[in-house]
Amino acid sequence: MSLTRKRKKELDRLRSAAEDLWEQQQDLLARANAVAKEASKQVGHLHREEVAPRVREGYHQYVRPGMEATGRLAGSAKERFVGDVLPAVGSAIGTAMSVADYARDARDRAYAGARAATSRKVVVEKSGHGAGSAIAVILGVIAACGVLYAVWQTFRADDELWVADEEPASPAAEG
Repeated sequence: MSLTRKRKKELDRLRSAAEDLWEQQQDLLARANAVAKEASKQVGHLHREEVAPRVREGYHQYVRPGMEATGRLAGSAKERFVGDVLPAVGSAIGTAMSVADYARDARDRAYAGARAATSRKVVVEKSGHGAGSAIAVILGVIAACGVLYAVWQTFRADDELWVADEEPASPAAEG
């Protein structure tokens, strides 16, 4: 394919313009990278100097007191439960078991008396744990679940509790 001299000059000019454009784009990208690097550095400084201290201050001012109060409340609830509720439940279970044992003993004596009349001796052996043990275990599990539920309710996130105070207007914004 043969080109005229005029076409060759036009193609050379076009190639030269394309190369110039390519070099300009490379320069532009290099400058954009330098600006992006500087912006990243400035964001890091801003984070260290402004954002991190405000977050730390907010944590110490709002979150930490709430967590400490929640911990004290959970400890108080645990002490109350262990000191008041568990002994009362244990006492009630013990009383119920005593009544059941007394009734069983009376029944056993009556049965033994009737059997003695027929001159046959009957020996009653206890086989394993009774119903009182099962009830005590079930009540213990229910009590433990209640404590875990109270602790969970105490520590769960509640967005309405953490309402931040409004910040006062800065003097620069007023002027």
